[in-house]
Amino acid sequence: MTRAPDEGDAARGRKVASREAASLHFDRVKQGRAVRLAWGGKERVLPGLRAPDEDAAPESARLSTTSSEKCPANSGHREVGDGLRGAIEHETSRGVLLRGDNAKVLSALAETHRESVTLAYLDPPFLTGRVHKAIRKGKTVGERSLDVAFDDRWDDRAAYLEALADRLVPIRELLAPHGSVVVHVDPKTSHYVKVLCDEIFGDECFASEIVWRYRRWPSKTPNFQRVHDVLLRYRKDAKAEPRFKTLYEPLAPSTLATWGTKKQKAVVGKSGRRVRSSSSEDESSGVPMGDVWEIGVIAPVARERTGYPSQKPEALLERVVRALSAPGDLVLDPYSGSGTTLAVAARLERRYLGIDASEVALKTARERLRALLPVPAPPESGTTRVEGPRRGAYARAARS
Repeated sequence: MTRAPDEGDAARGRKVASREAASLHFDRVKQGRAVRLAWGGKERVLPGLRAPDEDAAPESARLSTTSSEKCPANSGHREVGDGLRGAIEHETSRGVLLRGDNAKVLSALAETHRESVTLAYLDPPFLTGRVHKAIRKGKTVGERSLDVAFDDRWDDRAAYLEALADRLVPIRELLAPHGSVVVHVDPKTSHYVKVLCDEIFGDECFASEIVWRYRRWPSKTPNFQRVHDVLLRYRKDAKAEPRFKTLYEPLAPSTLATWGTKKQKAVVGKSGRRVRSSSSEDESSGVPMGDVWEIGVIAPVARERTGYPSQKPEALLERVVRALSAPGDLVLDPYSGSGTTLAVAARLERRYLGIDASEVALKTARERLRALLPVPAPPESGTTRVEGPRRGAYARAARS
């Protein structure tokens, strides 16, 4: 006897189709030739990436893109084009915060900022399948409210990756030859995003996979605790000299006990092989920083906390900005959120461009930038030593 299909069968079919691979077809920007990104099955094919001038808004543009009132003319940074003047939400001598769908804004920026960005940092949604809300403190003690910050619900993983590609393609055109892009994702999507970036930027431009390890309250799970995010770094041009500054970590206790704080040097025998180690009179800068960073998350009572759901610690962004840009360089954050990247860039004497469509994000970032105190950034001559996690390093500037 054959059972008639019911709603449960249809739901299960949709889940199978969602899990099955989608094939993304788009032109590889670097070489101008068609490349297919495919995983899983081949039953379903997504349309190609949208052209920059297409009128249809991308699927991920679910929040308001209403322009704000024009702000006073820029100073200290390159002007945005006339088409974006009405989208300026806030501006200072260091940079501009723009309101709108970042895919459209990034395409429009090509008119004025092509090959002018040294560092692009992206902290996109993590494909969590839910709406994220920001916590707002009231006027009285204990009074709080929840406001929708952003919507992270997608039809499937393919829709998520396609929307991300819509942003990465124009970002590549905005990067200077010595520039880098850093995409901040979680382990659930990092391997998909890496393949996507390999096709857009070229696998020869892959530079680093940085693991950000943090500590947080443990969860009840029959698995290892998830305590890290992934930051994928790609260069614009593998043949160009990249903008990169070596940061240093403290020497290991065993090294300090044996050699102190002096630089070590190898003593080489007649055969050319190392026979022993010695030390010089010069002070050691520390150990060149590796690609595993242990930096604490923002504590619930930290002055740095704004209440925005995806806020990242300033200590993390400080490392990224210091290592991959120099004072005066332009830093771009198309998912500016709470404004951490913009605040850190301004304090470290970089110029910035931020984009967001969320009213809550724009308000949080605007208040944060307005509260930024004119404290000069620490000197950056020579190499920079990072002593470890610096919670609340810019607490006063981050308070909203």
